[in-house]
Amino acid sequence: MFTLYSMQRSGNSYKVRLTLAQLGLPYRLVEVDILKGESHTPEFLQKNPSGQVPLLEVAPGRHIAESNAILWYVAGGTSLAPEDRIDRAEALQWMFFEQHSLEPNLGAAYFWLALVKGGRELQSHAMDDWMEEGYRSLRVMEDHLRRSDYFAAGRYTIADIALYAYTHLAHRADYDLDSFPAIRRWLDRVAAEPRHIAMDWQPIAVETSQ
Repeated sequence: MFTLYSMQRSGNSYKVRLTLAQLGLPYRLVEVDILKGESHTPEFLQKNPSGQVPLLEVAPGRHIAESNAILWYVAGGTSLAPEDRIDRAEALQWMFFEQHSLEPNLGAAYFWLALVKGGRELQSHAMDDWMEEGYRSLRVMEDHLRRSDYFAAGRYTIADIALYAYTHLAHRADYDLDSFPAIRRWLDRVAAEPRHIAMDWQPIAVETSQ
């Protein structure tokens, strides 16, 4: 069974929990609070020297880091991970976009505004850039979603899961989606997928890293 080291309020961690839920895969969940430094203990750093979650233990002593790499690992061989060469490249294209364009802006704004006490004041110098670049990314997504219901392979895939994680939190990071109707329709489609779970959903048993 997999062991997932995750933070409940992390969008990157949510991607993995959502994928595992939709695939019906069992796993052991260990909650790691990065705000308390729990991902930088000597024990955790032995598992992932970058000190980040999510982290998936796939076999004793074997760990996979980076949320989108984990998605490809757990979804491999399923309809969520395209196998056709061009469909796979298209999914990767959007997952790279998510990590390079969306997460550094929407994700950063969400982290500092929604999770860190006093974060707005601490990062006031960065807010204008996050807003400008975040809205630029949303416009790219909106343009694509006007022509297609999903981001890759003409169907729901892990590319949608990767982009959904922080986009559905945009309102908690001062972004207004009123002028992005295609994105709002897509968010509703993703939320209506079978076995979808909300970000605050938890399995019955959750361990802590302490």
